[in-house]
Amino acid sequence: MTWVVKLGGSMLDSSELKHWLDMFAQHSDGHIVIVPGGGLFADAVREAQYMTGIDDETAHRMAVVAMDQYGMLMTGLNHDLVTATTELEIAERGWQHRAIVWLPSHMVCGEESIPANWHVTSDSLAAWLAARINAKHLVLVKSARPEVEQISLERLIKDGFVDASFGDYIAGQNFETWILGKQDHAAFTEKVSDQRLQEIGLPVRYAWN
Repeated sequence: MTWVVKLGGSMLDSSELKHWLDMFAQHSDGHIVIVPGGGLFADAVREAQYMTGIDDETAHRMAVVAMDQYGMLMTGLNHDLVTATTELEIAERGWQHRAIVWLPSHMVCGEESIPANWHVTSDSLAAWLAARINAKHLVLVKSARPEVEQISLERLIKDGFVDASFGDYIAGQNFETWILGKQDHAAFTEKVSDQRLQEIGLPVRYAWN
């Protein structure tokens, strides 16, 4: 079963990013779809919007393209990774047992149901993709993870770990949602498994407190 793994843009200047990419390239066997964050590429869009006053819809589309840029950077860091822009390409790369980096602009910018504003960022888009491809797990890899045994969706949003719309995209879905820290790649050096994820992952409770 597929994991959708979002690697945050804040990891761009850390050595852990390449460790995650190398590990997935070696062990994913076609079952991992990496969703890139926006990082400094999305920050540039925010700055451009501030400077020019472009509307949120335009900025949203530019920010999604920024995720494409980060994804292409990932494939530059490990040439065994392959990109996919559609559900069919994701399936084909999976059949080829490749580690996949999703470039979201083709699917997202043509999807009218996704609000075109800053309330929907790469976290929500990762959840949207997880639902589209019937993933088993949605994993958000953050530069820092909360030091608790489990966490509620409400707390994640209040503390700014995910965007404001994230709950709309995980509610009622069949996949499980987990938080990992950037250093947690070390737990998967031998293989990527549900057991290891359940042992070290921080589960997200969907109920609001």
